[in-house]
Amino acid sequence: MAMCTIKTKDDVQLYVKDHGTGRPVVMLHGWPLTADTFDDLALAVTQAGMRAVSYDRRGFGRSEQPYGGYDYDTLADDLHAVMTELDLHDATLLGFSMGGGEVARYLTRHGSTRVAQAILISSVVPYMLRTDDNPQGVPPEAFAEMADGIKADRPHFWAGFFKDFYGAGVLSSPVSPEVLYWSNHMAMQGGLKATLDCATAFATTDFRPDLKSFTMPTLIIHGTADKTVPIDHTGRAAHRAIPSSKLVEYEGSAHGLFASDKVQLASDVLAFLTTGMTREIADIQQRSAV
Repeated sequence: MAMCTIKTKDDVQLYVKDHGTGRPVVMLHGWPLTADTFDDLALAVTQAGMRAVSYDRRGFGRSEQPYGGYDYDTLADDLHAVMTELDLHDATLLGFSMGGGEVARYLTRHGSTRVAQAILISSVVPYMLRTDDNPQGVPPEAFAEMADGIKADRPHFWAGFFKDFYGAGVLSSPVSPEVLYWSNHMAMQGGLKATLDCATAFATTDFRPDLKSFTMPTLIIHGTADKTVPIDHTGRAAHRAIPSSKLVEYEGSAHGLFASDKVQLASDVLAFLTTGMTREIADIQQRSAV
């Protein structure tokens, strides 16, 4: 199977990319992008003898754009529809950014019987919003300003947003101008209502109760210079709360690791998929054996 559509329980058609054979790796993309952001990683996964499954979230890319259903319970049920329709077992769930929330909520709502591993990359888990009991979070005003910018001039907003997303500066950038253009184009494929509602969802959903559902080996990868989803109250907090997790920090890297650090990312993900270890742990063990 290469491409297909899968219908959710509320009759929304999801565009699915399904390549390779073997143990499945199911990839949940970030906001406001599409499954195409996983093409490099999916190629590495299939060339390693595994099956790469990704899909455009409802409201984005080539999937249908319903008016509602952009809360994490519904999005997790969409993932469940993909898992059951393709009859996936012994799967690794990989969530990038917003997609990390779908992994967390899926495990809570649908259990882990089909899941062997989890991977969170630049993920919003466990909680983005600054509240009294989450003082390190992002201020609500920051999310309000983002929504205002999207509604005022969406193409202009994305042009600035993706510079921070990839860590692109005036003098240097870890990605080409064409990657920025590609990202702007993907973002404009998303519906406005879906874009705004999903921003509300990832900004305000508290995944702290979901962390107990991560009972399987979990790899967490996050850039230390991530301005989009700052590492302190996401990647590092998730690592502290998930006993079975390993955290790999990409020093000086921003948010969009699938493009800015794609070679290292593929290496670390494949090491975890095949051995359950990160590259760093494998290196330490190898040195110890010499």
